[in-house]
Amino acid sequence: MLYVVAVAAFAAAIPPQAYGAVSAGAVGTIGFLALWRYGWGFLHFIRALVFRKQAFPRMRKAANAAVEQAPPNAFLLVTTFRIDSAVTARVYRAVFEAALAAPGRATVVASVVEAGDQRLVKSLFRAVCGDASNVDLVMVRIAGTGKRDALAYGFRAIARRTPADDDVVAVIDGDSIVPPDLVRKCAGFFQLDPQVGALTTDELSEVRGRRIFQEWYSLRFAQRHTLMSSVGLSQRVLTLTGRMAMFRASIICNPEFVRQVELDYIDHWRLGRFKFLTGDDKSSWFWLLRNGYKMLYVPDIVVLTVEDPPSDSFISAAAMLMVRWFGNMLRTNSRALALGPRRIGLFTWWAILDQRMSMWTSLVGFVIALLAGIFVSGYALLLYALWILTSRYVLTLSLLASRPRVSVFYPFLLYFNQIFGSLIKVHVTFRLDRQKWTRQKTASTKATKRPLIASSFMSAYMHSLALATFVTVLAWSMDVLPTPKPMLFLP
Repeated sequence: MLYVVAVAAFAAAIPPQAYGAVSAGAVGTIGFLALWRYGWGFLHFIRALVFRKQAFPRMRKAANAAVEQAPPNAFLLVTTFRIDSAVTARVYRAVFEAALAAPGRATVVASVVEAGDQRLVKSLFRAVCGDASNVDLVMVRIAGTGKRDALAYGFRAIARRTPADDDVVAVIDGDSIVPPDLVRKCAGFFQLDPQVGALTTDELSEVRGRRIFQEWYSLRFAQRHTLMSSVGLSQRVLTLTGRMAMFRASIICNPEFVRQVELDYIDHWRLGRFKFLTGDDKSSWFWLLRNGYKMLYVPDIVVLTVEDPPSDSFISAAAMLMVRWFGNMLRTNSRALALGPRRIGLFTWWAILDQRMSMWTSLVGFVIALLAGIFVSGYALLLYALWILTSRYVLTLSLLASRPRVSVFYPFLLYFNQIFGSLIKVHVTFRLDRQKWTRQKTASTKATKRPLIASSFMSAYMHSLALATFVTVLAWSMDVLPTPKPMLFLP
């Protein structure tokens, strides 16, 4: 209520002449893009409601019936590295409880690096499972060379146990706490349709940090729930999160799939060939997308993730996390687009294309407001601020369809994510070979000798040129820059 009163007071304080001070060019440019962006967001909102209220309940009823008729075996693969023992204990306790509650036989595969984690996992297995005959434990010790290697070793350990094609494998991150009914409520979807290759679920966060981090993570997961529900209607989600994704066992045992996750790379026209260090979830997602599998979203299962921000500074932590998240997305985005709408579906293809366009279109209003404020009227900045405060409040209220509560911080964090996130995406677009894991000592190494076209200088040059072109086109569209006229040279 205080927010609404403050915005109303701000609107009343703006002089009436301010509303006519902004040029028609600026209003027209922003208005066209606003119709596009907010129309696209509204479409996601409606599709999410249709999926959760109509489509998914029918899927849930059929999946529950299928799993009771023929309970599959389940494998729960957990990767653990440099996570404190208290969190590790909670994660494995939850995994063992989910294994005990599984409708068929369950095998927990623990991929660990340190001997202390191995002892902890074994003691928890004895304490939770005891003499239970339907749960097995397999330990996989590897060197701390990254999550991709940990997954590959775990996949091969599962393959050696020759699971049936309809068995399921849950890939669980070392800081994710799964519910006890995970297997029972997810396995049935694979039995309903042989084209279902994987699924993922809703997530909530337990953030160990300042309140601003807690609100930021809760906002991101609320937005994720809406987007995943929308694309879930097309049965092809845009990512299989590394926190918890469940796969058909025949896929996990496929050597090509294992090779894609372990040794993924792209050939970039300027940067050459470079391996992926992070983004194993994007590698698995792309393999399934390329091979025509469906990937579902299960909104009524919630996985709790324990989040430790990589820095005490909010801006610094957000930058480090966004560089990793958006880098993973952009490195896979172009090759997913190349598959074409006929192969992956028009809506899915357009949603992937929008990921590339939105980092520029999200900056249009901000840049035009700055240009209008400098070259047209200072009132433009006030009007833009009023628009942001009002529109982000409406967007915040729309999140009540995904979560039971919202926060007064959300309007400001929504705008932060839009502008700061877009700037990070643009930055990463020209530096796709730069990679770093926020927890592990895994980072791309700088080559001592690189061609000029692939150098850091050329990345910065192309980045600067793209931003300058972007600002110039917007300035021309709002008549801040005049249209060049041809010069006549008389003999």
